[in-house]
Amino acid sequence: MQKAKVRKISTETFTSMLPKERKDQLCDSLGDVDLTLLYKASVHGYKASAFHQRCDHQGPTILVAYNRSGYIFGGYTSVDYTQSGREIKDDEAFLFSFHGGNSSFIKVNSGYNARYDDSGAPNFGHQLYFCYNNQSCVLYKGETSSFNINTSSVYGNDTQLVECEVYKVEQDPQVSVEEKPWRKVLWTAERKAELMGLIRSHKPLISSASRVRILMIGPVGAGKSSFFNSINSIFTGHVTSKAMSGSAGTSLTVQFRTYPINDGREGKPLPFVLCDTMGLEEQSGAGLDIEDISSILQGHIPDRYKFNPAAPFQPDEQKSSRPASLQEKIHCVVYVIDATKISLMSEKLEEKLSAIRRKVNSLGIAQIVLMTKVDEACPLVDEDLENVYLSSYIKTKVQEVSSRLGVPVSCVLPVKNYSQELELELNCDVLLLTALQQMLRFADDYFDDIQQPVEGKPV
Repeated sequence: MQKAKVRKISTETFTSMLPKERKDQLCDSLGDVDLTLLYKASVHGYKASAFHQRCDHQGPTILVAYNRSGYIFGGYTSVDYTQSGREIKDDEAFLFSFHGGNSSFIKVNSGYNARYDDSGAPNFGHQLYFCYNNQSCVLYKGETSSFNINTSSVYGNDTQLVECEVYKVEQDPQVSVEEKPWRKVLWTAERKAELMGLIRSHKPLISSASRVRILMIGPVGAGKSSFFNSINSIFTGHVTSKAMSGSAGTSLTVQFRTYPINDGREGKPLPFVLCDTMGLEEQSGAGLDIEDISSILQGHIPDRYKFNPAAPFQPDEQKSSRPASLQEKIHCVVYVIDATKISLMSEKLEEKLSAIRRKVNSLGIAQIVLMTKVDEACPLVDEDLENVYLSSYIKTKVQEVSSRLGVPVSCVLPVKNYSQELELELNCDVLLLTALQQMLRFADDYFDDIQQPVEGKPV
């Protein structure tokens, strides 16, 4: 069958209603893209035929609707509109809503159709219909479970639209390469071997802590468990998947796990332990509880403790009467953030991370941010991982993470975890080992700090 040609759209100009801040947020959520306005209902009409005339065969598109209550909401699909009369599977599809300072993004549920592709009004999941019945309104039917929609939060239950726009989504041609790397990395086998040697021989500054305990904290699906699997893969010599990882909507990790890593399958234990936690979620009563994090930091929660999001950890009275040893405490905290979702981070999740940061700061524990999935965020990095420190886009993402989490830029480390690869890759290993080496250095800063004499107290 001959592939349908992309419909050429006339070049008359009409003004976008989308505020720049919201446009930037949507573009960043899609991995540094550009938006071209295809259809504007107030100009071309609210009729389904007008929508299809301008939006069919245009590739990925994003629909943006505006109502009288000030809500900006809509949905993204990566699959063409073609009036095929078929259900469309699209794992990349999502709905979004902006209102005041609030923003939310709703991914299509796994296993469900994203939309129905016919000659009617654009819809998402047979649930949310825009320009329904050729009118300036939105209709929610709620007949399927493709998207978890709360109409009050998505559009304030105001169904009357003042505008509806559709944008063509294209890779931004302005993605640029810096003339010089903004961080220096040696992408060589010798450097990998050097890093592995430094990590193998590392000894914590305080003898009572035989191994550095590193706690991984981050939203669901950011890559905490995948980081452990990736580091384990490097020292094992092939790709492994010991810790459960994936992209489910809720955390796959339901226990507190401490993962020691051996130098080779039957080698000696390496001088660090990676501690994995349940993923953070923005809703109260879901995901990892902040009080549980406090107990983990202070060494009270045992390995394989099963989290209960409805109730924080209650330590055994006999054990809680004695303070945890330094070896049981956390020496470095690593926040794991998905580079493709930085701009999607909700205010509630940002507030949770800020509360955690305040607690970690109060204990003087070293902190680092691991920015994962950099290859998915930037096409230049996807093409060649060595471009990670040449990409102006990744540089802006590092700066954004620094600003939103309140950590220095030097503490934000881009990495790519092993996810679909079957064999180890040198550049991937160098980035991962560099990040791990920084974690061990930061832990030494923590040990050095607690060894410092306090005025009025003997050393």
